[in-house]
This record gives sequence, structure tokens and C-alpha cells, in this order.
Amino acid sequence: MSQAPTEAGARPHHDGGEFGELLRYTLAGFSGGLLLAGALDWLGLQRSALGQWGVRTLAGEGESLLEGLYAFRKRLGGSAGSMAEAYGFGKLAGMAAPWAIDWATRLVGVDAYGIGAFYVPYFYALGDQIGANLSGLLFLRRRQGSWPSAFSAYARDAVMLTSLLVVLIVPLALAGARLLGFSPTTQLRTAGETIAANLCWLPPLVGWLGERRRRDP
Repeated sequence: MSQAPTEAGARPHHDGGEFGELLRYTLAGFSGGLLLAGALDWLGLQRSALGQWGVRTLAGEGESLLEGLYAFRKRLGGSAGSMAEAYGFGKLAGMAAPWAIDWATRLVGVDAYGIGAFYVPYFYALGDQIGANLSGLLFLRRRQGSWPSAFSAYARDAVMLTSLLVVLIVPLALAGARLLGFSPTTQLRTAGETIAANLCWLPPLVGWLGERRRRDP
């Protein structure tokens, strides 16, 4: 993924391997969600609301906590700001909104297992991705110095465009699955739905592939 130059006309600088590290965090989050889901189902807590919160948080947002810690570690280490760092901060900032949406949905009586609640796993899976996308845009605004230049850089940035595509397509897929009869009636099904919707690994993958191309022309 391209970084914006620090000065007008300067050649972009790319950090090596940052997005590869973010990809490992996603796998850790998926694994944690599946392990917790399996344990809760074994205990007979297939429809526990608190259990679903934990499973969706790990499967949909587990990597966000690790990516946020990564960003803090980079900042404390005195590194210059990078897109991967901004991406991590943005994902951490986007974690809390799905919790409020989930519990508000239950409080107003929406069936958490029905078609009308398809947006709940969406926000668990991609609320942090929305935060990451906005954080990346703000990063480009700071680097480029103006909004027109920032939007121009955004439109050329493969990671940001992949992130936007994921944010727009996933809710349609989730709604379609619920319309076809899928319902997260066990914790493992909850984890599977969240993991399938959590395509947050795609933008870091695009960034990682770009880093590899730059290192190994």
C-alpha cells in the first residue's frame, strides 16, 4: 500500500512488513472466538447473550485490540507515523460501537436470531474496519495537507479501496444469508457467521502483498 509523502514532491516511504504483522492478529482473533464458542456450546450456553457478546468480540474484534496495541507499541518506540499504525488506531477506536448496538437491539425486542438483526454481526465484524478506513483517510489528510489531495491519494490506495469494498459488500451478504434461513442458534454458528463477515484481513493482505512487491521487485 502506498503511503503519502511527508513533503510535497517527496518520494513515498514504506515500512517493511507492518501489514504482515496485522494479518497474524486476525488469525489469533478467529482462533479465540472459535475456542470460546466451542466451550460455551459444550457448557450448554448456546443462546447466552453474554456468551454471544464474548464470541463476537473475539471473532470480530479480537484482532482490533492486538492491532491497537501494535500501534501503541510503534508510537512508544518513536517510529514515524505510518498507514499501518493509523489503521491499528482506527480499528481500536471502532471496537465499542458494536457492543452498544448489540445490547440496544436486544433491549428494544429485535429478534437477535432473525433476519432483522443481520446488522449486529456486521458491526462486530466491520465496525472496527469502518474506524480503520476513516483513520486511514485522516492519515492521508495530514500527510497530503488538503482534502482534495487526500481523496486523490485515497482513490489510488489499494488498501483503502479494499477496505471500502469490504464495508459495503458484507452487509448485503449477511442479510442474504439470514433471508436464506441461517440463524446463529449456537455459539459456533455465531462464531462462524462473524468470522465469515470479518473480512478485515483483506486490506492488510493487500498491504502485505504490496510491501512484498516493493521489497522484492
